[in-house]
Amino acid sequence: MKKLIMICTVLVLAIGGCAWFFMKDNAEPVIARSVTATVEKGDLEVQISGSGSVAAINSEDITSSVTGEVDEVLAEKNELVEKGDELITFTDGSDPITAPFDGTVTTMDVEEGDRVSSSEVLAHVTDYKKLKTTISVDELDIPSVKKGQTVEIKASAFEDETFTGEVTSVAKEGTYENGVSSFDVTIKIDKPGDIKIGMSTEVSILTNSVKDALYVPIEAVQMDGEEKYVNIQQSGTTEGNASTKTMVETGISNDRYIEITSGLEEGQSVSLPITINESSTGSGGDGMRGGQGGEIRMPSGGMPSSGGMPSSGGMPSGKGGQ
Repeated sequence: MKKLIMICTVLVLAIGGCAWFFMKDNAEPVIARSVTATVEKGDLEVQISGSGSVAAINSEDITSSVTGEVDEVLAEKNELVEKGDELITFTDGSDPITAPFDGTVTTMDVEEGDRVSSSEVLAHVTDYKKLKTTISVDELDIPSVKKGQTVEIKASAFEDETFTGEVTSVAKEGTYENGVSSFDVTIKIDKPGDIKIGMSTEVSILTNSVKDALYVPIEAVQMDGEEKYVNIQQSGTTEGNASTKTMVETGISNDRYIEITSGLEEGQSVSLPITINESSTGSGGDGMRGGQGGEIRMPSGGMPSSGGMPSSGGMPSGKGGQ
């Protein structure tokens, strides 16, 4: 019996030892490493993005201002008309109904001899040459949106084209939903071209910009109480601990980059500390495994340890003014 117990004990210890050995080898210890980025100089932009759909700026029901009998109908459906053109006249000599703006008659619902009443809808006119798109902007971003700001517009039907526009109105009242208020922002499309009413759009509103700004990736700037600092990488080193803490002052920022107004010079290298798995460092891949298990990829063109940030300067992002 004692012999049997000893054999069982040995087997348990052996199995436990093997399990520990394999678990130890397969474990991926998380260690702190860092990559670096170069302090770049260029144009930094802050943009607010949103999606919407295309509508006509001018699209209006044509109503009768009198009660009477129609004498003549002077325009047909799908006919182009100019502002002031007579559309409908009356037998009693009342003022004729005229086109309120240049456009296309999309409906004409009366004929000669019909009797109409005041305020009755008789026709509809739409101007297909002047178009707009409306997006919804979060209450945290709406203070940055102003009438007259420049807008870039992408239409889903024209993926290779970028259209321009201008903010023409910002709603004075918001819509409250799920604990957040949002506000409608209307944008006039400068040259709609082949864009049609009802098409979907993606809009980027330029809310702020600085030319020839010094900037770094936003994660490079850290807080020490109420002060901001970066870790400047010492020349010729790549380890995260071979750096100097330097206080900085900042300006505008977007989701990717932040302006440095004081404390750094163009060309300096700053540390970007991240947490990665040790096993991922030898894979030679394009990205690094982050703390959430996903792949962390650098900005367009990659960000090697020597710096290598995009030269275009301050690539725009969805949310502004962080």
